This record gives sequence, structure tokens and C-alpha cells, in this order.
Amino acid sequence: MTARLDPMAAAPALMKTWFEASVAINSSLDHTLAELVKIRASQINGCANCINLHTTHAREYGETEQRLYLLSAWHEAPCYSDRERAALGWTEALTRQCEGHSNDDAYEALKAYFTAEEQVKLTLLINIINGWNRIAVGFRGWADPAAVKAASKAASKAAAA
Repeated sequence: MTARLDPMAAAPALMKTWFEASVAINSSLDHTLAELVKIRASQINGCANCINLHTTHAREYGETEQRLYLLSAWHEAPCYSDRERAALGWTEALTRQCEGHSNDDAYEALKAYFTAEEQVKLTLLINIINGWNRIAVGFRGWADPAAVKAASKAASKAAAA
């Protein structure tokens, strides 16, 4: 598959801002939970690039192969905590919003395990990964996980300065 466009080269200032926002939002939550959410949204959106990237990151944070393999069937798998289930349910509700289902049950579960601030952080994370999925799928992007990790570290250092 050939990339259609390199968005970082086409709109560097805007993409830098988008990337920095992604880093800030991602760092506001537990890394393992954040990676599960990003993988699940990417599975729903059919984004091979992001599935590849975030399963690599999840393993680096200590996620097990079993939990990664079972993520697409998390409803039936007993290996996820109630907090993770609430986050995954909210992820699915927002990612599949266009299907017209109510998200009331997902929100009730979310409220039981996440503070108001955490709900906002998680919702922003879900929005960011859905955006990255659309950028990667739309432009047929593929990023090496090691290169993304290096760029993320550089952006974190720049934001801290």
C-alpha cells in the first residue's frame, strides 16, 4: 500500500500542534488503559497502522498477549477489570456514535469508575485516536512504532521546556 500524502510534510505546523495535543492527552491517563482504548477504537475503525503502533506500545507497558488478542471480544473475556470495561464501553459508544445507538448505559458505567475529570480525559483520548485513525486510513499512512516513540519523546521534552 502506498501512502497518498504525508500530512506532517503537507501541514507541518498544524500537525505538530495535533501531535502535541495527542501527547498531552495521552499522558493524562494510565498508559495501559490508554493503549487498550486506542487499540479498540482502531480495531473498530479498521486502522492497521494504529493497531500495529498501539499494540507495540501496550506490550512495552507490560500488557499481555492474551489481553491484546481478546480485546476485540472484551465483552466476553474475563481478563478485563470493571474500570477497563467501562472505558472500553465508552470507547465503543463514541466511536460507533454514527450507528445511532444510545450511549446511556455506557455513560452510567463510565460514571461508576471515572471521576468527572477522568471522563473528560478519556473522551478526549477517544477523540484523538479516532482522529488519528482517520488521518492514517485516509492518507494510507504507516508509521514505524520506534520512530513514533522517538518523536513523542521529543515533543514531550519540547512541551516541558
